[in-house]
Formats: sequence, structure tokens, C-alpha cells
Amino acid sequence: MYTKHKWNSEKYFNFGYVKYLPKDYDETKTYPLVVFLHGAGERGDDLDHAMTHGYMRHVKNEGKEYPFIFVAPQCPNGKYWGCYTESLLAFLEEMIATLPVDPDRVYLTGLSMGGTGTWMLAMARPEMFAAIAPICGTGICWNAGCLKNVPIYVYHGDCDTTVPIHESISMVSAINRCGGNARLKICYGVGHGSWGEAYAGDELWKWMLEQRRVNE
Repeated sequence: MYTKHKWNSEKYFNFGYVKYLPKDYDETKTYPLVVFLHGAGERGDDLDHAMTHGYMRHVKNEGKEYPFIFVAPQCPNGKYWGCYTESLLAFLEEMIATLPVDPDRVYLTGLSMGGTGTWMLAMARPEMFAAIAPICGTGICWNAGCLKNVPIYVYHGDCDTTVPIHESISMVSAINRCGGNARLKICYGVGHGSWGEAYAGDELWKWMLEQRRVNE
């Protein structure tokens, strides 16, 4: 079951967002939370666009079911996720506080612009996430050490000319040099559409749900 919402805040940017609740949802239980950041092509004020790719695409178009709560905020036209780091973090804090979410099982993923947003948001608050999965995005290698305690699964097409694969290779290598746990799945023969493989099956979300936040 998915629904469309508007997050209202006097202090922060008010995102429109899509929320998915698992089948047999029970408010007395706790669930993992998967947060999805869409790409540049899905910006705007039509929340159907936020469901163009990723897990919500499979929920909307195929009726697929998942065992986690899913939220997908929408970035406005002409902006990018880095414009809204503080707002996104406040939005996520409210989702965690108001939904029956296990705070040790909060996951972040996104594609293209959203893959870059995933790197950026995780760097801003690495302790919030049990794992992240940036898909064909760009990161900041010199700041990679802050993610050494966050499990990371990256997908990238080796024929990507929009965001070259060396962006992901550089991030994964830098994190692992710092003692981190980052892996890269190369999608051979694929251009800037590696999200198709990343979100098509169950491998990625099952991997995410196996990870738990380490409380230090």
C-alpha cells in the first residue's frame, strides 16, 4: 500500500513524498525503513514521477510487496539533493520518530543525482544509517573515511558516459583504504541505467536488511 503526502515544517523545506507500508502492517511492530532519493529526471511536484524508478516502480506497476517501510521524497525542479541536506535529515528524523521504525535498521539508496545525494547525506550523518546503496552517483573521496563504519553496496554501469564508473570505483577504493566495508557491482554493458539491475531483483534490499547499525 502506498500513499502520497506533504511534509509540513516551519523551519525546513516541505517535501512531497511517497510512503509505502508493508502488507499486514502493524503499528505495534517495528520495521526497517528504506529511504530512496530519485534522479534528476524525476524532479518536480508530481509524486508519480518519484515512482518512475526504484522499488516504488515495482510496487506501483507490478503490485510487488516488500517487508519494509519505504519513503521517497521529491526534489523540486532545478534543484539537487545537496541543496536540502538539513531538511532531508529533519524529514528522516520525523519519519523515524512517527513511524514504527527500528532505528538500527534505516537504509538509504538513490540513483544518479540521488546516488550522489546518498553519498552526501550519509557523509553528513553516517551514524543514522545501517547501510547505504548509492547507484551511479558521485562522492567526495577525501571525506571517505567518515563512512568506514557504514556497509555500502554500489552499482554502476561500465558504459556509463553520464557519470563515469571511475566515480564509484574511486569512492569504494577510498572507503576500503580507510578500513571500511564497501563493495561495487559492475553492470557490464550497461550505460547510465544501472538502477534497472540494482532494483529489479531482491539481492540489494535483502543485503540491506541484513545490516544493522553499529552503536558505538
